[in-house]
Amino acid sequence: MRNVTSDLSVVIQAGGRSSRMGENKKTMLFQGIPLVQRVYERINKISDEILVVSNSPEELDFLNCRIFPDIIPNIGPIGGMYTAMEIASHNYVAVVACDLPFVNKEILLEAKKILMKNGADVAIPKTGPDYYEPLHAVYRRNACKDAIEQSIKDKEYRLVSWLSKVKVIEMNDLLISKLDPGHLAFININTKNDFEQAEKIASGLK
Repeated sequence: MRNVTSDLSVVIQAGGRSSRMGENKKTMLFQGIPLVQRVYERINKISDEILVVSNSPEELDFLNCRIFPDIIPNIGPIGGMYTAMEIASHNYVAVVACDLPFVNKEILLEAKKILMKNGADVAIPKTGPDYYEPLHAVYRRNACKDAIEQSIKDKEYRLVSWLSKVKVIEMNDLLISKLDPGHLAFININTKNDFEQAEKIASGLK
């Protein structure tokens, strides 16, 4: 039985160009299944709404979910973030990248609890002095959509350029370590070497 929530949408960002990989990483077979499908399967039990943002929807027909192109094209990842807020039905929106083979549902569920408890707009892991994980975080839909839209109008296209416009709660290393003891959640895949190393880690977990 799926332990889904009816107030959280999950949006997988699958719009990258995979330029460093040399081929389409989201459909590369990771332990026998497309990488994006692995991400989908790791988070599909926490929500009754799983959506994908991709400008090549025909490549992802095998996924059992709706796929949307960027509403505002050609502005990079912030366009995918805006699209996520626009297409989601629920008040809270978890946004995850398609190249995170160890995406952690416990972090996402805890982030949603933090937002509900504190009335904040963003619960985001912070993994360094100035480094956030915006593609493994949870957002309050309406407030974040407005802030992202304003940043786009101002031609501020960095993925975190709009965070100063909303109430943010940082998830620190201590909390993340409790939820992800292996420190695997934010391993992302950009190169063939990344891919091979991640598969070795995954094989060791079996």
